[in-house]
Amino acid sequence: MYYHFSEDPFITCFHPRPHPSHPSLPPAVWAIDREKSPLYFFPRDCPRIGFGRATTTTPEDVARFMGFSDAAMVIATESAWYPIIKETKLYRYTFPPDTFVRWDDGAGYYLSFETVTPLAVQPLGDLLACLTRENVELRLTPSLKPLHDALLDSTMQFSMIRMRNAQLS
Repeated sequence: MYYHFSEDPFITCFHPRPHPSHPSLPPAVWAIDREKSPLYFFPRDCPRIGFGRATTTTPEDVARFMGFSDAAMVIATESAWYPIIKETKLYRYTFPPDTFVRWDDGAGYYLSFETVTPLAVQPLGDLLACLTRENVELRLTPSLKPLHDALLDSTMQFSMIRMRNAQLS
């Protein structure tokens, strides 16, 4: 199964749409796999960076970015978003896998170029508790920019989401 997360609990079908960050792609319905779904336990516009170990990650990068954490994934977001995260009501839509194709294995993204009718919609409840249950370490920082810059030159697997909404300094 694949998932989509929304603050709107009343979506009955998902139509393919252009993606603002990927204008060269045809319109699509975007979904995420289960493993990477914690990246979307956040308000839609919340900037965040998820990262973790990959098979090619060096021990030096694990020490540098993960420290002593044994979390499956670390997700960093900006401190100013914390109260919004606590108050956001989020819903998980479950999609049938039939029409989806893998677009980015590392980020867990799948695309469908057809209209998709969800199989189910469920409230997530407390988003911080959801992250904890998924063995995710949440990091709060005044700005994501230093982490963004450091990860680009690392061997970590990472996904950067809604960075257009991040602080620039």
